[in-house]
Amino acid sequence: MATSTPVRHAWRALIGLLAITAVLFGINALGVYVFKGSSWVPELALDLQGGTQIVLEAQTEDGADPSTEQMQQAVTIIRQRVDASGVGEADVTTQGGNQIVVQIPGQADEETRNRIEASAQLQLRAVLVAGAPTNTFVGEDGNETPYPTPDPTLQATPSVAPTNGSDTAWVTPHLSAEFQAYDCADPANDPASAPADEPLVTCDADGTVKYILGPVELDGSSIDDATFGLQTTNNQWAVNLDFDDEGTETFGQISQRLYGADPPLNQFAFVLDGYVLSAPSMNGVILDGKPSITGSFTQETAKVLADQLKYGALPLSFSVESSNSISATLGSQQLQIGLIAGLIGLALVALYSLIVYRALGFVIIASLVVMAVLTYITLCILAWRMGFRLSLAGVAGLIVTIGFTADSFIVYFERIRDELRDGKSITSAVEDGWGRAKRTIYISKSINILAAVVLYILADSTVKGFAFTLGLTTAIDVLIFILFTHPVMQLLARTRFFGSGHPLSGLDPTALGAVYRGRAQFRAPVPAVAPTASARRAAKSRGEAVRRQTIAERKQAELAAGGAGNASNPSGTKPGKPVKEGDD
Repeated sequence: MATSTPVRHAWRALIGLLAITAVLFGINALGVYVFKGSSWVPELALDLQGGTQIVLEAQTEDGADPSTEQMQQAVTIIRQRVDASGVGEADVTTQGGNQIVVQIPGQADEETRNRIEASAQLQLRAVLVAGAPTNTFVGEDGNETPYPTPDPTLQATPSVAPTNGSDTAWVTPHLSAEFQAYDCADPANDPASAPADEPLVTCDADGTVKYILGPVELDGSSIDDATFGLQTTNNQWAVNLDFDDEGTETFGQISQRLYGADPPLNQFAFVLDGYVLSAPSMNGVILDGKPSITGSFTQETAKVLADQLKYGALPLSFSVESSNSISATLGSQQLQIGLIAGLIGLALVALYSLIVYRALGFVIIASLVVMAVLTYITLCILAWRMGFRLSLAGVAGLIVTIGFTADSFIVYFERIRDELRDGKSITSAVEDGWGRAKRTIYISKSINILAAVVLYILADSTVKGFAFTLGLTTAIDVLIFILFTHPVMQLLARTRFFGSGHPLSGLDPTALGAVYRGRAQFRAPVPAVAPTASARRAAKSRGEAVRRQTIAERKQAELAAGGAGNASNPSGTKPGKPVKEGDD
């Protein structure tokens, strides 16, 4: 019964691997057929697939070129916006000192475009007036007539200096006339260029409400974080803000001023690119800097608003210079070259394995096939859930892993052979060889994963794909060794072909120079006749084994040889009793 325990462990491991594979395929099947977001083919990155290119040009008040620091800060924020949309392997760079080029794999959807192109500064302004977006009135003739352009002679300066951003003294006769004549649908109106220290006439993003807003009291740089979630008290979606220390103090003063005021003076507006994203009312005094915005949000609209508030604090305003589709920079030809290189690497590993390890080479080939299947389906799932896209650098990471995996096989099989050279049975050699080899394999793989993590964190975006696939496949490699390679070897060691040490199995103890083979079966004496070619190879292997022995092993072999020489002593004396290991 002792020999059945490794067999049971082997079958449990193989069944577990089969279950993991089935779960992964089931998850991707749900993504393909139920949620309609996944695919049976991994997504390709910009360098292999092509995609969408959006060029943004910085706008400054005095027309001067923006500073390098401003452009780099804008690049960082726009990259965060792109990442928030779930797009992987996007490229965001500066061009010409005043432009930002955003390249996205595939065709960008409308939500992603809006998130990138809405690139002005985020502002927080108090609401002074809110009304319908109409700009007409019914005249004495009964016809609907547009409000006229404000008369330049109307008073444009407050007669009394306003005391805060909600003071109605900001609403001058000229501003009231401008509000009446303002057309939300007129593209000539550009509220994004309005001065921050003056009131603003604008509309919400949908053009359904028209506002007069006070001067800017906070900007997006005061928002540390913005998240969305479902409130348990009223089962409504909400956007949760977190201001920094300065923003917390300022917002606390604003909340004290607005709370309890008559509508619309109890409202404050989040303004992006000159348009109102949201204008909630103040329902309490908030001094901790953690307000929540509620309303008629859905999960999607709450997420979009949270992303806009979180990533809206650009140091510059930008206009969209161009937006078009681009072709792949490397294209299908380079992808084919990469795949061919990977296949060549696999073929060379397989050929080497079959030459050196004989039938054991098929275990290596089978392990690589299982690893390829798990890696493929994992990349499909990651493309769906994380937006991961396979770049040429990622393909290189997959190819490099083939070599790392081959190293692990060599360590394992050579450990097994070492145990056979020490005279152990094949079943014992598999177990003891695994016990020693796995420590080396774990250390090696841990270093590979650590290098991949460091490279992913510190390297440029073009190298992140290489680091990600390297770390992913290394982790899968360890899983395959535990759940497939070693269990298969446990089962094969108990077959007639491998268990008897067939010369083509790659586990022939005689060819490996074993001290003895099997129970009570010692090394045969050297014949007096001229040795054959196979005998010379066996002698050479035994000589190599002797040279690799330690002093203790040599003494043990001498004792074993002495015992064998007296095995048929008629007197029954045993001057040197050999130490033998029986079959499992």
